[in-house]
Amino acid sequence: MKSYLLTIDAGNTHIKMQLMRDGISESSFRLTTKTPRTSDEYGIVEKEFLDSLNLSASDIEAVIISSVVPKIMYALTSSVKKYLKKEPMIIGPGIRTGIQIRNDNPKEVGADRLVDVVAAYYTYHRSCIIVDFGTATTFDYVSAEGIFQYTVIAPGLDICAQALTSSTAKLPEIEIEKPASILGRNTISGMQAGVVYGYIGCVEGILKRMKQELKDQGAYVIATGGLGKVIANETSSIDLYDPDIAGKGMYILYQKNKENL
Repeated sequence: MKSYLLTIDAGNTHIKMQLMRDGISESSFRLTTKTPRTSDEYGIVEKEFLDSLNLSASDIEAVIISSVVPKIMYALTSSVKKYLKKEPMIIGPGIRTGIQIRNDNPKEVGADRLVDVVAAYYTYHRSCIIVDFGTATTFDYVSAEGIFQYTVIAPGLDICAQALTSSTAKLPEIEIEKPASILGRNTISGMQAGVVYGYIGCVEGILKRMKQELKDQGAYVIATGGLGKVIANETSSIDLYDPDIAGKGMYILYQKNKENL
């Protein structure tokens, strides 16, 4: 019988469900966070995801949830209990990570950032900066000794594009993609150039200053998140784009804590 770990990563914009086996993502499914759903609706989505892969609840060894959206947690956890017959592991205070969290208030560290740091540290065994391109873009530094102390949080790429549109009378909404040239020949391409290339400059500037103040020019920079690939492909400041880093972090945390279930 196949045995998978179902990871559920609930962010402010999307919920990503991912099937992990031996630390590798075998399939994933994404849905919007902002649509209100009951536990039954979440449960049907979970079942349909498994059905599409010719799997059932019996193929799931366990479920682990990372969430930064408290208001959906009751419905989400209830769906797992009812439809998958599992008690989900929730990433939060008290979970064993092996990481030393030394910022001013460790309880403020979001589950999304914690799983990214755990995945980076245990996968690459070196100092890393994880740049997570979500609703907000976070830059989290973990040292080679496994100390997580420093972070930078910036408005996300989508927020920047929305601000440009909502704060002006005539500028239209745009799709976030790199134009053929930074020299826009019309309003749309000009806005895309400003948003995308402006954001590349933002990312490069933050990473440069972080490495300078950390005195760690060799820190390995990993990008993740839905829009991360747009930026990662356009700058040498990012060493790797890994869309599955959150799932990998949750897999590692499950292995470290499963005896407590």
